[in-house]
Amino acid sequence: MKKYLALTLAIVLCLALFVGCGTKAAETSASPEVSATGALYEQAAGKTYTIGTDTTFAPFEFEDSTGKHTGIDIQLLDAIATEMGFTVEWQVLGFSASVAALEAGQVDAVMAGMSITDERALKYDFSDSYYDSTTAIAVAADSKIATLDELKGQTVVAKTGTTGAAYAESLVADYALNILYVEDSATMYTYVESGQAVACFEDYPIVQYEISRGNVACKVIAQSEESSPYGFAVMKGTIPELVAAFNEGLTRLKASGKYDEILATYFGAK
Repeated sequence: MKKYLALTLAIVLCLALFVGCGTKAAETSASPEVSATGALYEQAAGKTYTIGTDTTFAPFEFEDSTGKHTGIDIQLLDAIATEMGFTVEWQVLGFSASVAALEAGQVDAVMAGMSITDERALKYDFSDSYYDSTTAIAVAADSKIATLDELKGQTVVAKTGTTGAAYAESLVADYALNILYVEDSATMYTYVESGQAVACFEDYPIVQYEISRGNVACKVIAQSEESSPYGFAVMKGTIPELVAAFNEGLTRLKASGKYDEILATYFGAK
């Protein structure tokens, strides 16, 4: 009888331990996932990040009449930083210089109308897209060129390292284009206006913004079929909490209407 009772007690204890351990394991496996999801973007709060940006890429970044560097990218990231509790220190370097500074560890991230591409995604961690853009082909306002076919064998201009340059390069084989490379939009427009190049390749909202305000004497004759999403970028695997904070902040700004308010400043209300 004693052996029977002892055996019965042992079985009961084992079952109790098995059930107890199983419950604890289930609770432990669920809780880190929840806390990690909530905590990641919170880790950016209270920190200061150095952000590289372009010099002239209106309306996303440019110097206004008072000498202040502003634009959609500047206002959007500043608003996200305020919403999420971190601080931004801007470095106005130019697009190529910003990317080089990011890779050299001189800035923490880049916010400069940077298109998210498969090639770039191998090196950088991108945020969710905050804007989508096509690439425009623009010629001088008084140019007789009206179609892409009329660019065959001609000299065009694009900015180094941009999706505009990549789009131009993709047309070289079929259209025998001679591509000149420059570092900023202002120089690119000057090349077209002065006749050094017959066309430029630029993100559509950028060149159309300049044209609509009479800042450049150009006209758009064509756009790429595919659009490119803009993203906030850090070096791969380096600052996941900053990307998470950007995404969370962007979601909140869209929900509050602040995102549309910022865009409306430059493109008008929808």
